[in-house]
Amino acid sequence: MIPPEAAHHARQWREWRTALASPRMHHAWILAGRRGLGKHDFAIAAAREVVATGRDAPVGESDPDIHVLTHLPKDEKEAKKAEKGEAFETKRNIAIDQVRAMQARLTTRPTLGSRRAIIIDPADDLERNAANALLKSLEEPPEGTFFLLVTHRPGSLLPTIRSRARILRFNPLPASQVEEVLRAADAAADPADLALAARASGGAPGAAVAFLAQELAPAEALMRRLVAEGDPDFTLRGKLGEEIGARPDRRRLATTLDLARTVLAQRLEQPERNAIPALVEAHSRLVTLSGQARSYNFDPGFLAMEIGTLLASAAPNRATGNG
Repeated sequence: MIPPEAAHHARQWREWRTALASPRMHHAWILAGRRGLGKHDFAIAAAREVVATGRDAPVGESDPDIHVLTHLPKDEKEAKKAEKGEAFETKRNIAIDQVRAMQARLTTRPTLGSRRAIIIDPADDLERNAANALLKSLEEPPEGTFFLLVTHRPGSLLPTIRSRARILRFNPLPASQVEEVLRAADAAADPADLALAARASGGAPGAAVAFLAQELAPAEALMRRLVAEGDPDFTLRGKLGEEIGARPDRRRLATTLDLARTVLAQRLEQPERNAIPALVEAHSRLVTLSGQARSYNFDPGFLAMEIGTLLASAAPNRATGNG
């Protein structure tokens, strides 16, 4: 977890609190930026400030005036795990039934004060019907209701939703700042491991934490070799598939896809001129694949091979086997 009052959120807090102090605060906000920048924690803390305004009752951990719409457990088996506080698999999308249940609550007044906050995280994963239903609430918001839409891919939101919300952007951090966040969380960690995680994070502390927790250093090394050397005999792609695993959960797949995009983005920072088109094309196709992976039940082996093939396609002097 990234501290919501972290120094790298100072600009966002200034903008948020300036709006909160104004008499005409916008009713809908999009918190936009790549995964792992602390947007969820910021949304929770910001929602607590919204509902605390003008009320005497303290804001509790599970405050009745803060509603969070996110992925539900995949099935009853996973729901039981969630009840026990265990790790569980989630559904791929936020369903229209969840939005309708939230809208039913909006017909009543806030419970403890004059304001309520609705957090949708991630809004990218709203089903199309759910997004259309949400739009109606954004067009005619009940008095005292504020929406915080957390998004890793703001371009995936309906244009009509984007047009009705104020965007608060969260930008990637320098690797040195990511290292500082990691070191503050675990002072005993190996500095070399922290440096590698910071480099692989793409500027997102949460991505660095996931990198360390999921032990993705070998996969990252293979990705860099694929981009540098290509893979004419499919050997590196096979090894990458082994590192990703035969049955990775969705979090590991999402982290792996983010990592592959980071590897390509970093190659684009100082590329050879003739390498730019292949790098841009591979990155664009990885972005598309990342979006598709959230909606379709791809075979993990296929995904690993596709990720490897896209990385290898960006290598200089790539051979036919690179795809």
